[in-house]
Amino acid sequence: MILFKHELKKGCKSLAIWTLAISFFLVVCVFLYPEMKGEMENMNDMFSSMGAFTQAFGMDKINFGTWMGYYAIECGNVIGMGGAFFAAILAVTALAKEEKDRTAEFLLSHPVSRKRVITEKGMAVLVQICIMNIVVFLLSIISMVCINVEVSWKEIFLLHFAYFLVQIVLAGICFGISAFVSGNGIGLGIGVATSMYFINLVANITESAKDLKYITPFGFADGASIVAEAALNWKMVVVNLLFAIVGVAVAYGKYTKKDIR
Repeated sequence: MILFKHELKKGCKSLAIWTLAISFFLVVCVFLYPEMKGEMENMNDMFSSMGAFTQAFGMDKINFGTWMGYYAIECGNVIGMGGAFFAAILAVTALAKEEKDRTAEFLLSHPVSRKRVITEKGMAVLVQICIMNIVVFLLSIISMVCINVEVSWKEIFLLHFAYFLVQIVLAGICFGISAFVSGNGIGLGIGVATSMYFINLVANITESAKDLKYITPFGFADGASIVAEAALNWKMVVVNLLFAIVGVAVAYGKYTKKDIR
């Protein structure tokens, strides 16, 4: 497990920065709620009459003026996009950075198989995602307790769990991409995460495109739907987790046969 520990040690700075950044913006959003509470009803009336914009962010399903509506839309976007970028960048650079940093020859000259390299790097990605989500979730709970709002804990847990699954799916897909990349794949990771996010917005706006939700993890992590229904769409979850599994399988298939430069 030497490589696994090395990956965690090497990634601790990046993990700390992303975790602190996401946590900071989330806590700010939470603490803004008491100040904005008086204006929420007016804001909800305004947002609910904005047509496609309202549908895109699910504000036709929930009341933005309530705490849960506010948390699902405002705080949900912070966790959703921040976590998605972190997971995508972390995974897409996991294998590619050995060639980019010219450390592949040194690593692979040691008595360690490529399958072990992939396994331990994949485990390191998973552990870092778990750590980030645990810290963000705990700080979110502490913030909510501090402002003394009425919380539906089931919906809060489902929201955070859904965003964790989004990160797992994106990490799996980007991990597969990482096996094909030799340079800096950060742009690819951000591109994948952003594309998945906008596909979900299109599916929300256009009824004829609603099936697109099955090809993006943001489809089952729609905060408005989770709060309104108090449940996840497990069919979408399973379909997207299959994409992640395929991504990891592709990483094994490609990297074990790849000519390392």
